[in-house]
Amino acid sequence: MRVLFIGGTGNISTSVSRLAVEQGIHLTLLNRGKNPTTIPGAHTLTGDIENITQVQELISGQNFDVVVNWINYTTNQIERDLELFSGRTGQYIFISSASVYQKPVINPFITEETPLENPYWEYSRNKIACEELLMRKFNEEGFPATIVRPSHTYDTILPLVLGGGHTFTLADRMLRGLPVIVHGDGSSLWTLTHSRDFAAAFVGLLGHPQSLGEAFHITSDESLNWNQIYQTFGEALGVQLQIVHVPSDLIAQIVPERAPSLLGDKTWSVIFDNSKIKRFVPGWQAKIPFAQGIQHTLEWFQADPSRMIIEPVINQHTVRILAAYRRALSPLD
Repeated sequence: MRVLFIGGTGNISTSVSRLAVEQGIHLTLLNRGKNPTTIPGAHTLTGDIENITQVQELISGQNFDVVVNWINYTTNQIERDLELFSGRTGQYIFISSASVYQKPVINPFITEETPLENPYWEYSRNKIACEELLMRKFNEEGFPATIVRPSHTYDTILPLVLGGGHTFTLADRMLRGLPVIVHGDGSSLWTLTHSRDFAAAFVGLLGHPQSLGEAFHITSDESLNWNQIYQTFGEALGVQLQIVHVPSDLIAQIVPERAPSLLGDKTWSVIFDNSKIKRFVPGWQAKIPFAQGIQHTLEWFQADPSRMIIEPVINQHTVRILAAYRRALSPLD
């Protein structure tokens, strides 16, 4: 099977790339070559997907069984890919997001049939628009689209809210015994998925003839509340946490740039029904519990000090939020 990944060396996609090669897939990666991650056994094309002329030259005369674009966020980018790959691939997989599902949550049990609506987050609304465009092209023109919706998937990021991601800031606060913020009362349920579990299901969709015109989310079946997530992370670091619970609305008010992701996704309790992906990829089951997966992630960060990036602005935001919360509580003291 000949597969083209646009991207393919990110937090989620690296595990998929490695597994695809292990399974004998002829994998080509198209990216700008700025990520130091390498995928032994994959063929690499160095180019910018935004440069249509350059990409047309790079893939001239080539067809692919599957094309996966890991870095599409807008309908303009989808239109570009339609121009590049129509008639050139048997399957095109768009990486959407589980944040597209209806917010506020009407039913915390999410299936692929849950309505798509997120009034808080433009990122999610753009993903919805991309999905709608691809499904229209599938229905009207037979463009072979498949949609995959990852949720909060981690490997080389820390899956925490204020100071996680590609930064080590929150872990550093914990190690120094400083207070850390958990949004709300920490009781809302959340799902964290290790990229290796995601990869095992995703590779099963590559070239799957019945997956065309379908959408899938791929997540762990483990549901933890945010208190449990932070406590598990603290245990992995070997520290006792100083947690301060702060209302999500107050966090969003003090640091507005945090509002879309928080109010449009992580505030709500969600439980994913993975029955559909399990029907299409028989035998798949997420196997890596968070307590195990986060140990691997910490080891990855700590293996190279250059990865342990501390962002002062995040600490500044934390101090501002804690001060505002204390002021809000003071009339009640």
